[in-house]
Amino acid sequence: MATSISATGFKGGFSSAFHGGQGSSIMGEDHAMLARSVPTKVRVGKPVRAQPMMKNINEGKGLFAPIVVVTRNIIGKKRFNQLRGKAIALHSQVITEFCKSIGADAKQRQGLIRLAKKNGERLGFLA
Repeated sequence: MATSISATGFKGGFSSAFHGGQGSSIMGEDHAMLARSVPTKVRVGKPVRAQPMMKNINEGKGLFAPIVVVTRNIIGKKRFNQLRGKAIALHSQVITEFCKSIGADAKQRQGLIRLAKKNGERLGFLA
């Protein structure tokens, strides 16, 4: 393939089939038909993302997990979650009162509450 250089720049060798050039068979009507058949906009859908699972990783594990599961099945999920919420709130109040009595600050109190939650998960209370 020969390339010639003129005052306006390169001719020939650097063309592609879409612009027509040497060796291109797309001319006139064929080019117009091809241009109409190619979509001008391409839709890209949102990526599919898995829904987050709000499930306890220790479900069914721990010393007290079987008792918790049986109790939940007997009294129902709604009533069970109400009782669990009351128990957690009461336990947090006990931790708060303990921290007040020993003079611990809010950061230490929050650390004790997190530790209680972690221990409850390990023992199976949050199954």
